[in-house]
Amino acid sequence: MDLEYAVRQFEDYLNHYDREDDKVRLKIVHTYGVMDCSRRIAEGMNLDREDILLARLIGLLHDIGRFEQLKRFDSFEPGTMDHASFGVELLFGEGWIRRFVKEDTWDPIIREAIARHSDFCLEGIEDERTLLHARLIRDADKLDNCRVKLEDPVETFMDLPAVEVGRQKITEAVMEQFRRKESILSANRQTKMDYWVSYMAYFFDINFRETFAIIRKEDYVTRMIARIPYSDPETAARMEEIEETLNQYIGEQLAGKRRIPV
Repeated sequence: MDLEYAVRQFEDYLNHYDREDDKVRLKIVHTYGVMDCSRRIAEGMNLDREDILLARLIGLLHDIGRFEQLKRFDSFEPGTMDHASFGVELLFGEGWIRRFVKEDTWDPIIREAIARHSDFCLEGIEDERTLLHARLIRDADKLDNCRVKLEDPVETFMDLPAVEVGRQKITEAVMEQFRRKESILSANRQTKMDYWVSYMAYFFDINFRETFAIIRKEDYVTRMIARIPYSDPETAARMEEIEETLNQYIGEQLAGKRRIPV
């Protein structure tokens, strides 16, 4: 597996898109961020060299469908395009996978991991190695999305300034789903604050202790929540509850009070 070759091919692919566009730039940086997060998690789990390289390759290719989504719709919204399915069709339906990796040894794992990386929940994968990589890319994707939410302008991923986001309400459906410690259904998100809470609820879908350890080390929960000024009193109170719930939840995972897949 020649990862450097795959990166060169990916860079060539990106030449078809406007690298100066803020959303495209965000996704380029995110891609390499996910590659690095995949490495950090895989090394923390003491996986062998091949699985570490495979995890990084999946990270490189996981969002390949996003660039066409941005070109056509200038949006990350799931209603405009299923970027995971489009990426799988591009790579395996149109045969682009051979542009990135010459061997077909890992095709079933790569295909399934990319296809399932943005599913609401991960179910139905029986092969242990495929399940490992499907879980790993989901963790790495969420982990780098924490960095995105801290470093990129709020307007780039929310289409609204942070001040305006913080003036909005969290709807009851979203708050109740959060209190059940569930990921937030896209259909339930009505306000920009609903979207923001859905990013916080990502932590309920983390798979590995190694990922939780990085989240705790980087203090992602507190730092992300502090990114938005919550001028609506009800919203501010609910975000305090969300912060307390998440920090307690992460502590429980690290203490082993709930089984995390290994």
